[in-house]
Amino acid sequence: MASLGNVAALILVAILWGTTNPFLKRGTEGLEQIKRESRPQQMLAEMKFLCLNYKYMLPFILNQCGSFIYYITLASTDLTLAVPLCNSLALVFTMATGKVLGENIGGTSRCLMA
Repeated sequence: MASLGNVAALILVAILWGTTNPFLKRGTEGLEQIKRESRPQQMLAEMKFLCLNYKYMLPFILNQCGSFIYYITLASTDLTLAVPLCNSLALVFTMATGKVLGENIGGTSRCLMA
């Protein structure tokens, strides 16, 4: 049985993962405009764009903090609890955050009617 602290840590992971996903998507806006002649130059230009873009880096760092907490928590939590709890709640938090940010979630009325 998982402790209350482990469950709280897993919920925190889901919040960090889920709420940062829409911000990561927004942070990459403009990336497709970068065009370079060679593949190595293209890759370096894209990496520079992302690494110097605080709209991408801040959510990325928070997302990675969630991954670190998840890794630490897995040492004392059953995988059959951790994986479904984190992934399903992360999806819920991603949808909720996207909705708050005005993203078109798509299919919400259809899901509610099924």
